Amino acid sequence: MNALASKWSSVGRSLLGILGSSTTGLLKSSYEGIMRPNSSSLFILQQQRTFIQMRTRLKVVDNSGAKQVMCIQSLKGKRGARLGDTIIASVKQAQPRGKVKKGEVVYGVVVRAAMQKGRCDGSEIRFDDNAVVLVNKQGEPIGTRVFGPVPHELRKKKHVKILTLAEHIA
Repeated sequence: MNALASKWSSVGRSLLGILGSSTTGLLKSSYEGIMRPNSSSLFILQQQRTFIQMRTRLKVVDNSGAKQVMCIQSLKGKRGARLGDTIIASVKQAQPRGKVKKGEVVYGVVVRAAMQKGRCDGSEIRFDDNAVVLVNKQGEPIGTRVFGPVPHELRKKKHVKILTLAEHIA
């Protein structure tokens, strides 16, 4: 086991050497760093959490019929969307008899984001996945149920209807 760990540590060191050289901008931006809980365990690369931007795949957490969407455009700014922001998305996977079909262009509100967001009390909230609730142009939800937790920051962004449909408010 020690031989295997030392072999992986040399691989990790060579990877760090590559990261420190001329490819700094390419690889370093997509990886946060290397975590090493103790000396005998293997190196783990942890991916950096970023804004929801073009071509980001998001899980749909309502009963509108869509399962997965891909972000086409963020309606907030150039950097991307965060919790509570509205996006334009294309439906990539859908249920057979749902309200929306595969290939449709829809609006959605980001209700869970992997990128952390600071709260007024100093704490930070971060979810494991990126999720969206589909809405129409007026901002009303297409589905009648919202699954999983949604943050209470949606109240500030005027998405109170989504909060009333949610089963758990984080």
